[in-house]
Amino acid sequence: MLTRRGLLAGAGVLAGAGVLGVIGRAERARAMGVSAPLPVPALMDARLSGGVLSLVAAAGRHRFAPDLPAVATYGYSAPCLGPVLRLRRGDAVKVSVENRLDVPTTAHWHGLLVPAQVDGGPHHAISPGATWRPRLEVDQPEATCWYHAHPHGDTGRQVYMGLAGMMIIEDGTGAELGLPQSYGVDDLPLILQDRLFTEAGELNFTHFARERILGTRGDKLVVNGAISPTARVPAALVRLRLLNAANARNFHLGFDDGRAFQVIASDGGYLPAPVPMQALTVAPGERFEIVVDFSDGRDAVLATTGDPPDDMPRTPGMGSLTSRDPSGAAKSGPGALVTLRVDPSLAAPRSRLPASLVPIAAPDVGRAVERRTVTLDMWPGMGGAVGAAGGEVGMGRLMTAPGTGPAMGMNGRRYDMHRIDFTPKLGGTEIWEVRPFLMQHPFHVHGAFFRVLSIGGAPPPDHLAAEKDTVLLGQPAELLLRFNQPATEAHPFMVHCHILDHEDGGLMGQYSTT
Repeated sequence: MLTRRGLLAGAGVLAGAGVLGVIGRAERARAMGVSAPLPVPALMDARLSGGVLSLVAAAGRHRFAPDLPAVATYGYSAPCLGPVLRLRRGDAVKVSVENRLDVPTTAHWHGLLVPAQVDGGPHHAISPGATWRPRLEVDQPEATCWYHAHPHGDTGRQVYMGLAGMMIIEDGTGAELGLPQSYGVDDLPLILQDRLFTEAGELNFTHFARERILGTRGDKLVVNGAISPTARVPAALVRLRLLNAANARNFHLGFDDGRAFQVIASDGGYLPAPVPMQALTVAPGERFEIVVDFSDGRDAVLATTGDPPDDMPRTPGMGSLTSRDPSGAAKSGPGALVTLRVDPSLAAPRSRLPASLVPIAAPDVGRAVERRTVTLDMWPGMGGAVGAAGGEVGMGRLMTAPGTGPAMGMNGRRYDMHRIDFTPKLGGTEIWEVRPFLMQHPFHVHGAFFRVLSIGGAPPPDHLAAEKDTVLLGQPAELLLRFNQPATEAHPFMVHCHILDHEDGGLMGQYSTT
């Protein structure tokens, strides 16, 4: 089960000695001290509610830490974030999303394979006071997905304010495998975000040039809407469902004591076998499920190194692209996310992890009917054209409109809600060569899963071997996509970078099926 490729994938800066040296002994001591309990979102089970789920998008006030004041936020049926939705394969679920905000919004089912007509993208805007009522027919393997606001041009701000929540798809596989599944006990949802606060204590959605290029990032690490919380876990195997719901930050995760964990699932479902790792990067929009062994009774801190790295490129006229606040303090630094404290009184029967999970056939590249090139373009707007790396269309075509910051686009064109960029065949399979430019981009496709064939010309690491809908790309990659969900010109699917400032800035395309 321990392969060279899987070991190398986890041998980043966190491996070996753990993250103790990264977060510092003083911060670990604070994390292991008294802190607020980890908030566990309410579980909204579609089957227990008669196949009906009701969500209300509304403004509220939320306290991120006991010593901070309550601040203005958004949430789905909660002051901030939303309930965890549980759906089962084979069910048809009626959903209502009421908008009590003073701006249009949407609810996009990220990772749920449904027709574009009910996907909840920018074409499904819900006006203030209106209610959207899609019907979701669930037909896909067990997986951790999520939902979030996706209005054109305002996605970043609305998600930053709190419009996001986790979604769990079940089909009985986890129970058959004997995986931890006691929600809130040995099966914990962890929604990872970062936030910046003003001097007055309010959420600070900064939008200067650096934020437009790197994406909005914060200096406070937030899990399930709380800063540095503590979760009590049983002395047994514990399943952590990791969702990166940050606007731009990559989380480079590991435990303070260097303990290994087992990656068992990614965006689209289970891996063929657990992959042992000590360090795991989770990009915006990505999900991973990991299993951690606490049977030795030792507590641990889940932490992250800083992001972006110090070697981010420099741009003429801007200096380092590392995001900084007006005081000059660097954001996106390392820190503790959540403390896992063993509580012997909690009962959990799972003490062994199966050696095999769900078999996955090798990607069948022979089924591909077309090959496409997709460039993820950025135009820093600092004087002079910058070409897309390896792309046929230069960024000279993309101009920066006054006051809008850097223009971005896909294949040399900025996003247009009324233009269809790709027309794959329904039921067809294609190979997409995706070429990022300037920095790492989390590439996301609505309505389809893909297999990663290569990144930078090399096979993907073992933990990326399952179905994906989002992948972090710093080098050209080949992806094998299957298009099994219908999309029309009136209701297309999106393809975009999941750095939300990039998405709002035009680094997005859309496709309909033929």
